[in-house]
Amino acid sequence: MSPAVFSHGDLRLYLLSLIAESPQHGYGIIQALTDRTGGTYTPSAGTIYPRLAKLEEEGLVTKTVDGRTTIYTITDAGRAEVTAREGELAGIEAGLTDSVRLIANEVRQSVQEAMKSLRADLASAARDDRTASKSRPRTPADDERILSREELHRADAVINAFRARVRTDLRTHVARGGALPASVVSDLEDGLDAAAKGVIAALAALQKPGR
Repeated sequence: MSPAVFSHGDLRLYLLSLIAESPQHGYGIIQALTDRTGGTYTPSAGTIYPRLAKLEEEGLVTKTVDGRTTIYTITDAGRAEVTAREGELAGIEAGLTDSVRLIANEVRQSVQEAMKSLRADLASAARDDRTASKSRPRTPADDERILSREELHRADAVINAFRARVRTDLRTHVARGGALPASVVSDLEDGLDAAAKGVIAALAALQKPGR
């Protein structure tokens, strides 16, 4: 079971602090929580809106309707509570960082377990192919087909593991307040493009006459 991102009562105060930063609408709050937890926690509307309604009842926020969008703005009483509880907020931020780190580690572990499971599946499939081939003569084409299928599965696993690992590392880094320069993303994009071109060129070379 994944660790809880917010302890009891902490989400209410954290929502109030988000609105203290700037007026927010419900979806913006949900998105902000998703971003600040590196994508490890996305609360439902059923979690957020009742708490916003409670904050309004307590006179800590007000809401205005702009078309179909409801904007929540902090009141003087709400800002006073945020100021008075700055120490608690700092503790919540520290706990949030720890929770995100634990969840990110679980994601990495799940990726590793998925890779182990895939390798076991590939081994099982290879055994099935060997068993089936005993009923008829095995040809070089059979061997190539089996190997190609195994390598295709391995390629899928490598791509998925890379995506999960890098996505988690990037989101966790940003959630901890780290900067993400455009140059890093550009380098990632260039590297992936170069890798894709390399794969395409290798496949094209295999299709040349005489190969």
